[in-house]
Amino acid sequence: MGFDKLAAPLDGKPVLARTLDAFLACDSITEILVVCPPERFALLDETALTKPVRRIDGGAARHLSVANGLAAVSPDAELIAIHDAARPLVSQADILATIAAAKEHGAASLARRVTETLNRSDESGFTTAAVPRENLWFMETPQIFRADLIRAAYAHILESVIEVTDETSAIESYGQKVKLVPSTSPNPKITTPADLETLNSKL
Repeated sequence: MGFDKLAAPLDGKPVLARTLDAFLACDSITEILVVCPPERFALLDETALTKPVRRIDGGAARHLSVANGLAAVSPDAELIAIHDAARPLVSQADILATIAAAKEHGAASLARRVTETLNRSDESGFTTAAVPRENLWFMETPQIFRADLIRAAYAHILESVIEVTDETSAIESYGQKVKLVPSTSPNPKITTPADLETLNSKL
């Protein structure tokens, strides 16, 4: 991006604050941990926080940051939701649907079915074969888990020195399956400046 995308304005508020609003508005969420450096947490208007919100230091890699967050979650939490702050448009309906699936199955992730045509290329960028898209999904967040399960899965990956890119991968490495919950509204991840421009033009 060339700048801190979570500090970028989205319809008049920092992206981080927009993302937090979705979880502050969800009655099923009782506490929020923001894993980030102090200067990023300072983007938030603490007078607007309607439930407990705490800052936790991150780690040298994404999975280590998640591990730090898990260690700080209240010990009596039944479910733990992990969300990418660069997805500020997540809807209440999709959060609640993922919570319901996690309660039933122990592990659930918001996801979107692959609908585009896929093709594999060689090293020179020429097509080699089409890839069937049936039963393929784009992973999204939140990803929500029974607290004891996600803690055990992370203990496993830290002990095994496995680096994962999302919590579904952590659960799978522990030998468990994750229920996929189809997203019902746009939940894009801000990755490029163009993504930010597109979202601002629609809000």
